[in-house]
Amino acid sequence: MPQPNDLSRSLVALDQNSTIIAVVELSQSSWLVGGMLPGIERQPCKKLEPSPERLLAVLHRWRDEAVKADRIITRIALAFEAGRDGFWLARWLAARGVEAHVIHPSSVAVSREHRRAKTDRLDTELLKRGFLGWLRGERGHCSMVRVPTLAEEDAKRPNRERECLVKERTRLVNRMKGTLARLGIRNSRPTLRKAAEHLAALYTPEGSPLPPNVAAELERDIARLGLVIGQIKQIEAARRQRLEEEPERGRHAMIRQLARVVGIGIETADMLVNEVLSRPLRDRRAVARYAGLTGAPDESGAKRREQGLAKAGNARVRRGMIPLAWRFLRFQNNSALARWYQARTADRRAGTRKTMIVALARKLLIALWRFVTTGETMEGVVLRPAG
Repeated sequence: MPQPNDLSRSLVALDQNSTIIAVVELSQSSWLVGGMLPGIERQPCKKLEPSPERLLAVLHRWRDEAVKADRIITRIALAFEAGRDGFWLARWLAARGVEAHVIHPSSVAVSREHRRAKTDRLDTELLKRGFLGWLRGERGHCSMVRVPTLAEEDAKRPNRERECLVKERTRLVNRMKGTLARLGIRNSRPTLRKAAEHLAALYTPEGSPLPPNVAAELERDIARLGLVIGQIKQIEAARRQRLEEEPERGRHAMIRQLARVVGIGIETADMLVNEVLSRPLRDRRAVARYAGLTGAPDESGAKRREQGLAKAGNARVRRGMIPLAWRFLRFQNNSALARWYQARTADRRAGTRKTMIVALARKLLIALWRFVTTGETMEGVVLRPAG
């Protein structure tokens, strides 16, 4: 039985005599639009400047041509590949009566030739064939990406911005420590609140103060580090305020519920809810596949081997789940999942532990998804008091 959120094929019957099918190859400098029009043998292809108004005008002109060919147009279906432009175009077209879809780029089959011809026109024809098969309800042609709302996209920004700022903080600290280490100074802590004042008291092992250019560089780095740390604190304070002011609103309730699990903090809960747990995923397999925590088998004839993780899903979720799995073993060592892991790593081999921690991360993600969506409790897991 087809699921309502199955994006591997269209669940709406296709009537090609009343449907205009179009695909767009997007680039920064131009858009190439290809279409199939009912009642018209030719398949038009139009190159446009990057403008949604121009694109909509072309679609309306094609509709008028089909009407002149004695066809009644009731549906305009358009698709483009997910990429740099995001999902704004799909939302813009949907608000103007166009059925817009976003194709998952890796789901489109391409030629396996070592050096294949690749142009925008050829890519448009490839997308057109895949999109037509998808509209017919046939599996294997391509898969669609769920188009998020603007509010859903905006909810991800604080966590992603904080992730970038944390990386910048680490880079600055390592840069300053490296600069001082080249002078033989190893006991400095650039993250201290008064680190700038301590620079004047630093001396090299040779007994000389910091060179003037190095001192000026470190002062600028410390000022930049202070700005980054201040922005991280602003993001965290704003998130706490949102959770306190509207604790039961939408995803806030899921974040608070997930943060009750001992070993999971607000930061991890916010990332998991906004990136994966709040999405309308079909089943547990879809949850693991979205996180990229599924295997990639390589089987041919008598050959049987595992290539490791597919890594085809959300990299942020995958990077977060592996450390969370190790942390879960520490804080929830009496839970059913922890006992399952301990029973399978009794040999204490490093290779076994490394393999099974990924399996534990997959099971843990599915258990957390069920916990926040259906309220299914996790056996043996210790929870913090509500509120």
